[in-house]
Amino acid sequence: MTRIFFYFNARDRLAASADLITRACRKKKEIFVYAPDAKLAGALDRLLWAFPPTGFIPHVYASSPLADRTPVIIASATDARRQTGRMLNLSDEVPPGFAEFDNLVEVVGQSGDEKQAGRERARFYKDRGYAIEYFNLQETTNA
Repeated sequence: MTRIFFYFNARDRLAASADLITRACRKKKEIFVYAPDAKLAGALDRLLWAFPPTGFIPHVYASSPLADRTPVIIASATDARRQTGRMLNLSDEVPPGFAEFDNLVEVVGQSGDEKQAGRERARFYKDRGYAIEYFNLQETTNA
């Protein structure tokens, strides 16, 4: 069964996502980023070119010919995936096909709309018997 991880209270949802992607890459783990909003996908793409400031996170869009050899794939549809390890959801909806992944990572910001959408997704997963692990990003950044 898919393991679900909720990272909540992110001051900047994209920056928190980039940080989680960076951590996964450092551990040599692949990650499929579901970003159906083209503007959001583009913003993440630009952020990953400079994140971390002294490094580079290898990433491409799912349509790239290099997608088979790149650890981070950004896609607007889950049928474009080539990996099943972990999915990072940048949609406000439950991503289609999430149960085909070993891990699902959700990042929730601090705005009221983001919190509400996050709560609805968490309720969806709980109602279907998925265990959820929660991580308060506000506590980890203040430590």
